[in-house]
Amino acid sequence: MSLAIFALSLEQRVYTSLRAHTDQKRIMPPHLLTGERGEDAAFFHLRGLGYTIVARRWRSERQPGDLDLVAWDGDTLVIFEVKARTARDLYPAEVQVDTYKQTILRRMAHAFLLQLPAPHRASVSVRFDVLSVYLLETGVEFHHIPNAFPRFAPPPRGWR
Repeated sequence: MSLAIFALSLEQRVYTSLRAHTDQKRIMPPHLLTGERGEDAAFFHLRGLGYTIVARRWRSERQPGDLDLVAWDGDTLVIFEVKARTARDLYPAEVQVDTYKQTILRRMAHAFLLQLPAPHRASVSVRFDVLSVYLLETGVEFHHIPNAFPRFAPPPRGWR
């Protein structure tokens, strides 16, 4: 085990332990706690895969919603939508990223890109990934869908 992997594993265990302690004191609906725990698990999972995380739960002053995780994968900026569940249901978690949610994520990504220097914005490659996190009793499972939907929305039907 390399030192970097050991350090990341230790960081994750300490963070998870502290998080469990603070969660006991917070009054929050269970589904929101599940979502936050899923985002935490996704954060450490993606770091372990070599992604460089640059934002968590990023919000814009002018757009509704948030970006769960934003990371660099080489020269590509990746916007992650994390969907967490405590069980594998009939429908996979990623089904929740519908057309409406995709529109919100595209707008949020545009707002995020406005933070970059103007000459570089147009050259940044952007990808939208969905990461389903299943917080099961047997452990955590991940289902990663790279390029889950295109950066720009397709034209409406019948549009010419």
